[in-house]
Amino acid sequence: MNKHRSDTLEVLSCLPKTPRTDTPPLLFLHGAYTAAWCWEEHFLPFFAAAGFHSQALSFSGHGHSRRRDHLDSYSIDDYVKDVVEVVARLPAPPVLIGHSMGGFVVQKYLEQHPAPAAVLMCTVPPQGLAASAFGMMFNQPNLFSDLNSLMSGGQVALESLQDALFAQPVSAEEMARYYRMAQPESHRAIWDMMLFNLPHTARALANLPAGRDDLLVMGAELDTIIPASLVEMTARSYGVDANLYAGMGHGLMLERDWQRVAQDIIDWLEQRLG
Repeated sequence: MNKHRSDTLEVLSCLPKTPRTDTPPLLFLHGAYTAAWCWEEHFLPFFAAAGFHSQALSFSGHGHSRRRDHLDSYSIDDYVKDVVEVVARLPAPPVLIGHSMGGFVVQKYLEQHPAPAAVLMCTVPPQGLAASAFGMMFNQPNLFSDLNSLMSGGQVALESLQDALFAQPVSAEEMARYYRMAQPESHRAIWDMMLFNLPHTARALANLPAGRDDLLVMGAELDTIIPASLVEMTARSYGVDANLYAGMGHGLMLERDWQRVAQDIIDWLEQRLG
């Protein structure tokens, strides 16, 4: 695993021993409150073992990327600019794989930039975060309060973080480690996703070679942050079917059955691009 850390952006790279020649590189984009490390746990080595040149970006203010002290100044458009900066360094335009907020960034990127394909995992829908926030406020007020506290750098209970991310068993040691790596999120970016900078779906589809055929929408049956109903709304907005994983929660790439999700992405990429 190569880790590029500088005064610019942190990019974690996992290069295959036997690279594929039939598919482009992959660029993984993380969600709110986290960074590129969430892909390093399982997905980066798994995809590299399957022959894919795999990289994960930490957005500005996240992980070891630039200016964590300026986190609240960053907008979703700033995160899109981060993606543009990293894509320019790659040997070919990558498939974009975004989780939660990262999926929202993928949608905004596609408004102005082409990509060979895109995967949206538990993504913030193109209609924004409002439905998720209001649903959580009324149905899970404690979780809503804890996520707001985490956004501002406050302390939350490990049980709240576990409820937010997982539906499957996770050890206390793993939860403690994930909590140590969690971080605040930009209030400006959250408001962009809530209301002020929503994606234009038609523009996004126009920048995929085969439009909706090059878009995969995935979600989790037991997701408490982006419920299955919102994943289905995203899929309808783009004219595709939603792939929902039974018995899994929001953190698809970290859940016990993460390999099911990763293998389905590989199978889809081979079908679309191979």
